[in-house]
Amino acid sequence: MAAVVVGKVSEIPPGSRRIIAPSRGRAGIGVFNVNGSFYALRNVCPHRQGPVCLGQVSGRFSATAPPSSTDAALTIDDEGGVLRCPWHAWPFEIATGQCLFDAAVRIKTFPVTTTGNKVVIELE
Repeated sequence: MAAVVVGKVSEIPPGSRRIIAPSRGRAGIGVFNVNGSFYALRNVCPHRQGPVCLGQVSGRFSATAPPSSTDAALTIDDEGGVLRCPWHAWPFEIATGQCLFDAAVRIKTFPVTTTGNKVVIELE
C-alpha cells in the first residue's frame, strides 16, 4: 500500500472535505472530516459515475409521525454523515460508503489515519 499525505488536520476542519485530484486515470478521492473523524471515498458514484464527493453533505432525517400528521416532529440524526451525489441525489453514508436505500450499492473507501498533525490515506 502507498501512503499519501492529504494535508494537515487543521486544514480539514470538522464539516469540511478535501478532494484529491485524479492521477493516472483515477477518479480522485474525497477526504471528509465528520465530527473529528476522517473518511476517504472514491470520487465516483456507483449509480452513474458522477463526481459524488462534490455532493451535498447532510444528516439523516427521521420523523416521529408522517409529515402530514399534526404531531410530526422532524429531526436530523448523524449530522454531516451523509453525502448525496450531485447528479441524482443518491445518498451514501460517509463512514462506510454504503448507499442508504440500496444495500447492494457502495462507494469504494480508503483507510485514513492521522499521524501527528497529518491526515494520511492508504491507497492500494
